[in-house]
Amino acid sequence: MLKWNSDVWGKLTGPYSSADNVPVLLQQLMQQYNQEVFDELFQEYLFHQNTIYTATYAAMPFLVQIACSTSDAEVRKELFVNCGIIEASRNERDGELFPESWAELVEDVGSSVCTELYREYLEAIGKLKALTKEVFSYTAHHSIDKMEKRFILVADAAYRGSYILANMLMTFINCDEYVAVCPACEEDIWPHEDNPAEILQAYERDPVFHTGQEPYVIVPVTSFADEEIRTLAEQAEAIGEQTLVRHLYYLAGETLCPSCREKFSVWPSLLSTFTM
Repeated sequence: MLKWNSDVWGKLTGPYSSADNVPVLLQQLMQQYNQEVFDELFQEYLFHQNTIYTATYAAMPFLVQIACSTSDAEVRKELFVNCGIIEASRNERDGELFPESWAELVEDVGSSVCTELYREYLEAIGKLKALTKEVFSYTAHHSIDKMEKRFILVADAAYRGSYILANMLMTFINCDEYVAVCPACEEDIWPHEDNPAEILQAYERDPVFHTGQEPYVIVPVTSFADEEIRTLAEQAEAIGEQTLVRHLYYLAGETLCPSCREKFSVWPSLLSTFTM
């Protein structure tokens, strides 16, 4: 990990400026975790509009050290979730030594420093993945709202390398409304929860803003053939996110496109807009 007084910090960037203040905030967190300090670090230096920065990569090993060493399960969960959001938003995964976009940083600090920063980031992600069982156990036994459970599943998917799934869950975080694309006519379809029946039905237009539409039946599956859906259902069940479990039987099912009347499978159409 970078030393606190390393001049590399001044070469790193965040969403608004350099990362000069990042080591100061990290030291404060490592001495005593404070949510306000973490929020400042996360929002001002590490993450903005689903984008991460060179400062994010350098900070990750320190955040993971806190997550792994803390005796406070709530802090561990918070770091697990927020670092998972970072990993879900990491678009560059093909660089052998470091992301190709780091060309300017390479000129400033050298390729060996960049290689080490990237290696330590990936190593930190592996350590977070190892915390999944602890975080899930804590979540299952505490009163945690449905949206936060979704973010825990986002993080879990990202740590498992299911990035498309992680981004789908992060986009449709409100638990009751999704958007798929018909593979035949490429029109949007809106799988939406019909309360109080608590089933998903398909609509031609967003049913929140266009009421009175005729819904189209989504025929649910009785079991999950797709391994990714099955794993997600098991993880959702483990933390008590029953709404998503219920939805998945429909999202794995079939419906007719309200626009062209072609039958299609919902799940691949739902994920199609999240190709990496």
